[in-house]
Amino acid sequence: MNVFKKYILWACLGAVLYVFLSYHFVIFGKHIKPLKKSRLTLEYTFFNVYGKSNAKILSIDDLREDGIADLLVDMGVMGEKEYDRLMAKYEDDYE
Repeated sequence: MNVFKKYILWACLGAVLYVFLSYHFVIFGKHIKPLKKSRLTLEYTFFNVYGKSNAKILSIDDLREDGIADLLVDMGVMGEKEYDRLMAKYEDDYE
């Protein structure tokens, strides 16, 4: 039974690591929203938007490509006009 518990423990740790590799956890004050990553990485796993301008947030390629702009609009941090203006700066990256 002891070996079985070790396997369960390692499986749980592996699952937690996989979740950390697969999602950004964007912190909006008291709210935490998951954002699916486009590739497995530990970069920007936990990202707090407090005190950062929308332009600074969107200047981070990994977050922008994974759709943080849509999340900012959904959470009411950024409006549609600002979304369009800021995303136009990075339009060449999507083509």
